[in-house]
Amino acid sequence: MRIAQLAPLAESVPPKLYGGTERVVAWLVDELVELGHEVTLFASADSRTTGKLHPVWPRALRLGRKGADPSAALAMLMEAIAKRAGDFDVIHAHIDWLHLPLLSRLGVPFLTTMHGRLDLPGLPDVVREFADAGFVSISDHQRLPLPDARWIGTVQHGLPPNLLHPVQGEGSYLAFLGRLTADKGPEDAIRIARAAGMPLRIAAKIPRAETAYFKKHLEPQIDGETIQLVGEVDDVKKQPFLAGAAALLFPIDWPEPFGLVMIEAMACGTPVIAYRSGSVPEVIEHGLTGFIVENEAQAVEAVGELGKLDRRKVRARFEDRFTSRRMARQYVDRYRELVGTAAGEFETQRLNV
Repeated sequence: MRIAQLAPLAESVPPKLYGGTERVVAWLVDELVELGHEVTLFASADSRTTGKLHPVWPRALRLGRKGADPSAALAMLMEAIAKRAGDFDVIHAHIDWLHLPLLSRLGVPFLTTMHGRLDLPGLPDVVREFADAGFVSISDHQRLPLPDARWIGTVQHGLPPNLLHPVQGEGSYLAFLGRLTADKGPEDAIRIARAAGMPLRIAAKIPRAETAYFKKHLEPQIDGETIQLVGEVDDVKKQPFLAGAAALLFPIDWPEPFGLVMIEAMACGTPVIAYRSGSVPEVIEHGLTGFIVENEAQAVEAVGELGKLDRRKVRARFEDRFTSRRMARQYVDRYRELVGTAAGEFETQRLNV
């Protein structure tokens, strides 16, 4: 099939550091190419892909020139796909809602993977306005706020099995990986680690908007020994960081749509201790790949139970459930359904003329 992938422009594909959506798009494109499809990636010019790159902006916005207008970059993305829409059998968008007015009018089958939270004001109105647009969720829980959307499937994220791998040993510290925002639970992670008597290493991005939160609530607790901040990590540094941990702490306080870091930890054989929020029960198998807990006290108890888990089985469940090849094949099924439906509708219209 001839497939277009529309990526966000905030980060390159794959991202240099933080960027879950862009990382998933990179893995998906590579797997689709491996499966024999002709894939064109619409992204920033500093992206790398085994597909065909159509650069629409010189550099990813977050690490690019200060003051660049995101709206201008996105306008260029829309113009690029408008000019080339007829070159593709299907268009797959990963940019939330922006493309809906355009792609709904181009006559090419398209679908949208929603990567973020959907419990926001105004979104039901958008869904009603674009009732024919097909959406894919990344967990069943993610779609609950928008039951009226045209959901054509849930496709959980997957990553290449050779990207991360387990190492021998049970881990000597607890790990936290993610954005340093209150809803990700870094303060809970610090309290859990201290109560459990284990060191905590934090690999995280500090969003500009959260600088005040970091300085007030987190920085005073980071002593460089028991609680360490190691900063953002790339794929190379992520491997030893996760594989060397006794567990990943995921004490979230928001409706997490998926939680890519959970399967990254599982790929390293590292179990996950997570609060029961959002997609967590769809990703973590309690007592097998980690523990699903309700609060800090239960999380501390779970740390004491980590010795009961087999890290080899954690890795095996990752291979069974969360590889990028599985993800790509599920998306191909969705593409074929859309193309088949569009062909049928065209034939019906032709016969009625």
